[in-house]
Amino acid sequence: MAGRVRYRGRRPAGWPRHPYRGGVDQAAVELAHRMFDLAREGAAEQLAAYLDAGVPVGLTDPKGDTLLILAAYYGHDAVVADLLARGATPDHTNDRGQTALAAALFARSAPSVTALLAAGADPHHGSPSAWATVEHFDLPDMRALLEAGA
Repeated sequence: MAGRVRYRGRRPAGWPRHPYRGGVDQAAVELAHRMFDLAREGAAEQLAAYLDAGVPVGLTDPKGDTLLILAAYYGHDAVVADLLARGATPDHTNDRGQTALAAALFARSAPSVTALLAAGADPHHGSPSAWATVEHFDLPDMRALLEAGA
């Protein structure tokens, strides 16, 4: 192995880290946190500006929640509609098996439920499914929306 030096164990002091290992871009992490906060707060215009600048609409947090799931859970109808128009996946499930449709039903947000169903959200998808959510929380008005859209 002429000309090649092998190091075992730790890298020598002062050597730079490999650009694709061990380093997390703190600015990217902070931006992601900001995006999720905007979805929770319903800041439609600010969120749209970041999405227009290239932030992916399908961004997920460590729990598997998407911007769409968070906006639906917090009842932000305008954000839900905008994310769906931008191509957000209506049937994405988080790590607990929850969908944006179940979140919108739980929030009792008729406009979000209607928008999600129109975008193709499957009321049988997820755990609990949208149907199970309306039964568990006894939401007859939301059940009527599901029946009309299913």
